[in-house]
Amino acid sequence: MKTDAKILICYNSPATIFSVYNGKPAEKKKKGTDLSESVFEREIGRIRKSLKENFTQVSEFAVNGDIIKLIDTINDYQPDIIFNFVESVQGISRLEFCVAGLFQILGVQFTGNTPIALGTCLDKVLTKNILESFGVDTPGFMKVTPGTEVSSDNFDLNFPVIMKLANEDASIGISEFSVVNDMEELQTHLGFLVATYNQPVIIEEYIEGREFNVAVLGGEVLPVSEIEFHLPEGLPKIVTYEGKWIEGSTYYNSTVPKCPAVLDSKLRKSIESIALDAYKTLKCRDYARIDIRIDRKKRPYVIEVNPNPDISLDSGFVRAAAAAEISYSQLLSRIAGFALARKEYDTQVKAS
Repeated sequence: MKTDAKILICYNSPATIFSVYNGKPAEKKKKGTDLSESVFEREIGRIRKSLKENFTQVSEFAVNGDIIKLIDTINDYQPDIIFNFVESVQGISRLEFCVAGLFQILGVQFTGNTPIALGTCLDKVLTKNILESFGVDTPGFMKVTPGTEVSSDNFDLNFPVIMKLANEDASIGISEFSVVNDMEELQTHLGFLVATYNQPVIIEEYIEGREFNVAVLGGEVLPVSEIEFHLPEGLPKIVTYEGKWIEGSTYYNSTVPKCPAVLDSKLRKSIESIALDAYKTLKCRDYARIDIRIDRKKRPYVIEVNPNPDISLDSGFVRAAAAAEISYSQLLSRIAGFALARKEYDTQVKAS
């Protein structure tokens, strides 16, 4: 039997703001189909169909810069909850948390993480500072703002290091050139990143070991997934923009997820424990993905915390859910159920 509820699916309308997304100088860019914007638009139909299996009314809205239209749509439709897939506004990632804040102001419950969690986790430096303060292991790092020079005088990390944009997700700006082995390589690529993206860069000690994704659903750790790298010699084993989004690229073809990961009991428990610690420390709710690498001593380090991660049909989160015998329809229904429970609680509070 279907649940009598009106659901509004909100997602961001595609927009391009950078000349380069894959973190490479233009002359080093290789051909391939970029799926970053098109793949989710294709998924909306599947998501709507799956939700309609369990709920009576489902509609959708593509969020762009016209916020008045978004407000009018919400007021006209009067949804019980919003299924929040908004990751940016007009391509600007740092506005993601603002949309969730708008939903709060309008008094509509929504799926996924709070504005505070979304905004915090998008700031990699703040995230790592919080993790460190709570004793959650994360690689050593430093932040570099545009206009700041890095030299042996102010650099105390151990090479190799990896450079990431401090306020982006979806692996924007990450390529094989992100991992550098000496100061000359660092200064060259840092100059490119700052000139191309004009935002802070985080330099992080590179953990040369296995990489895992841990999906957390409502506080429950799903089967751990490993990213297996079958790359040509000389390429760093990392998840690049091309590995995620450029179909046909070397990284796309050579970055293979395996779920459940093959782990001994001790290591599995260690990975699950640090993932859950990170989830709780960053005050995530409903669902999140924690990315972890282990060093040669099998010590796990949190490298990313991803609230509201991709839950497209072929995503890692959905793969982990399937390994836990949770179907796609059931996954969407459970996530919607968290928000509906909050709505029910709000109703009871108002009535008391």
